[in-house]
Order: sequence, then structure tokens, then C-alpha cells
Amino acid sequence: MFGFEFANPEYFWLLVLLVPMILWYVLREKKSYADLQFSSLRAFKGMRHTGKIWMRHLLFVLQVLAIFFLVVALARPQSSNNWQTYTSEGIDIVLALDISGSMLARDFTPDRLEAAKEVATKFILERPQDKIGLVIFAGESFTQCPLTTDQAVLVNLMREVQSGMIEDGTAIGLGLANAVNRLKDSPAKSKVVILLTDGVNNRGAIAPLTAAELAKAYGIRVYTIGVGTYGEAPYPVQTPFGVELRNVPVEIDEEVLQQIAHLTDGKYFRATDNNKLKQIYQEIDQLEKSKIEVKHFSKKEEQYFIFGLVGLFLLITQALLRYTLLRKIP
Repeated sequence: MFGFEFANPEYFWLLVLLVPMILWYVLREKKSYADLQFSSLRAFKGMRHTGKIWMRHLLFVLQVLAIFFLVVALARPQSSNNWQTYTSEGIDIVLALDISGSMLARDFTPDRLEAAKEVATKFILERPQDKIGLVIFAGESFTQCPLTTDQAVLVNLMREVQSGMIEDGTAIGLGLANAVNRLKDSPAKSKVVILLTDGVNNRGAIAPLTAAELAKAYGIRVYTIGVGTYGEAPYPVQTPFGVELRNVPVEIDEEVLQQIAHLTDGKYFRATDNNKLKQIYQEIDQLEKSKIEVKHFSKKEEQYFIFGLVGLFLLITQALLRYTLLRKIP
């Protein structure tokens, strides 16, 4: 009705009262008779009827319409939901994060792991339409957070990640296989793993390229990121005199990371500092955009005021006509 939705449609039952009201008026009109009676109407033949004969029904019509509009106002008409379909970006992503001891090196600020967590958190918050999960690995691997759109939960779990949570080592193949396992049953048309590591695979029963073959079989793209400066990096070492920074060689198996990316139609990146790592995530963000349709509806607006105003105007008009133009002579 009227292209509106009604918050209280039950009030329309009040309109049923108009039926006996109209019937009563019709019956009353049929039984009505003149106050002055004449023996013959011959003298009035040829007289033309004026509009006032029909205007006598106007008061009742105005009354019925006023009741109708006031009942509609009570039902609280609201502008109907204005659904708008727009295009948004969405994709299923698993972040595979290396948390081995070498991720504590200080060539990043404050260290590699914290820098990676900070940039990954920003990446997560800027993709509210995506389902994102988190897998961590060192000597072994486990899922820190399954695929979810709940950014708050994912970010909190990201903050809890610390080096030493699991046995040390660098099981790149195991970490990637775990990430693939989280994505393989996803119905999403586009599935991505962002694998970040700073070392060489030295643990785990699954070779990195074997895990890459699995990713390829399930249509999963893998972006690999090698983290670490070139040459040597300062690494905190516990000594009898406290923690000291010692330069240690940076060893990243770039060849394997490049092969993983190439095999899965992904891309390999090398991050040598915080800014470079941010740029890499920004580039991945631009590369991975899959369009999905999202429906958005506008806020409902109350429209009862106009109906109430019309009903009140009709009542006032009816009252004015009753005691002026259409006044009955006693």
C-alpha cells in the first residue's frame, strides 16, 4: 500500500468499523423524509437541482476519509527498504607467518616478527569484506585462527603470536600445507596464501615444493615474502652479561620461495625493512581484488506525519463546512 511498509499494520483492522458506518448512513438516507410535506410536487416541476443536493453527502465522505488517513497514520507507514546493489571486494586469504627464533632479528623495528604482525594487522583491517585466517609455523605448524570475517577476533589472535610458542625451526612446507588445508574446501572463486618467512626450510615432513603442488591443485595462489636485510642482521643473544646484539648471516631460500610463487601463479617479494614490507602488502592488496555483489539498504524513514496531517485537515474542513456552508436549518 502506497509503496510503504507499516510498523503497526494491526491498526488497519480499525478500518472494518467503516463498513457498518457506511451501511448505517446509506440506510438512514433511504428512510429520510422532508420536514415539510406537500400534497403535490407539481409546482416544483421544471426547477433545476443545484450542487448542494449532492454536497450534503460531502460531510460524511470527509469524515470517512479523515478516519481512513488517521488509521493509516496509526499504522506508522515507513519508506520501504531501498535496496542498492553495489560491487565490493572479497576473497579468502590465509596468512602463513614464520615465528621461528630468527624472526627476532633487529634489522626491522622493533624486530621482524613484530613488524610483520603490525603490517599484517593493517592489511586485515583494510579488507573488511574478506575471510582471512592465520597459520603460524616454526619447527611445526598450527592454525591460530580459521577463516573468519570477524576482524576483532583475528587481530587479537594476531597480537598473541610470539616466537617460542611452538618448537623452533623453519618448516616452510608444513606451514604452507596447513594453509592450503584451510583453503581447499573454500567455495570462494579466489583463494590466496601469503607466506612470510626469513629462513630456509629445515624441518617438517612436507617439502615446500610438494606443498606448492597441493596449492596449485586446489587453485590457490601463493604470494611468498622473504623477510630480512642483505648480508648480516643484528640478532639478540643471551649472554652472562645480559642480552647482546650480534650480527648473524641472513639466509633466505629465495630460490624455493620464487618457485612456490611461480608454480601457483603468485609472486615473490623481498622485504628488507619496514617500509618495503608495507609496500609489499599494499601491492598484494591491489593484486588480489575479486568482485562480489553486496546488497545495502537505506535507513527506514517514518511517514506517518503526513497522513496524520491530512486526516486532521479533513476533520477541520468537515467541521467548518458543517457549521457554515452546509449548515442545516433547525
